[in-house]
Amino acid sequence: MGASDVTIAKQASRAAANANDRVKRGDKFAARRSELANAALETLAELGYARTSLREIAQKCDFTHGVFHYYFTDKVDLILCAVRNYKSSCAKRYDDIVETARTPDELTAGFLEKLGETLRDEPHMHRLWYDLRSQALFEDAFRSEVLEIDRLLENMIVRVCGRLNALSGRSTALSNRALYAVFDGLFQKHLLEYLGGDKTAVERMRSEVRALLPQIN
Repeated sequence: MGASDVTIAKQASRAAANANDRVKRGDKFAARRSELANAALETLAELGYARTSLREIAQKCDFTHGVFHYYFTDKVDLILCAVRNYKSSCAKRYDDIVETARTPDELTAGFLEKLGETLRDEPHMHRLWYDLRSQALFEDAFRSEVLEIDRLLENMIVRVCGRLNALSGRSTALSNRALYAVFDGLFQKHLLEYLGGDKTAVERMRSEVRALLPQIN
């Protein structure tokens, strides 16, 4: 290998090392963003979009305003990151049930159990999502991200109903969007009632979804 070949090899090695360093720094930055967004999620869920600022979120989360400002462009960036993380996890909530259920009744029971749990245990998180989705009707900054999260949730419902179809030997005439809209509308209605103090909303939602499933599958 000549001198020029050695030089080229060294340059290539340094370039590869620099690229790896940039990837590692990017991964650390993204991980820190997720950590801060998750820490802020409870405050965001409690107060909603309109009543929060980065400074107030930082105070309630015991982080400095400067830390949040370094990792997030503004409040919109933080809220989108927090809700994206949470809803991405929600979109996988029923995957185990879909994969393991062997009968329509088994799938229905598992789906209804978890559906009720998330309404009962995480109402303020879901309220934040609907708050954000409403804001997307007015704010361009929210729209593309909200539409992407909505697609994740639509796919979640489609997977559940698709597996139920396969187990029951039935099919549905509804489009994926219509199917999602039916479940989402029921969930939002009962969420509003539950937040209003109606503790029977959880079981009523389960009952209504149980009655609905045979009609759409």
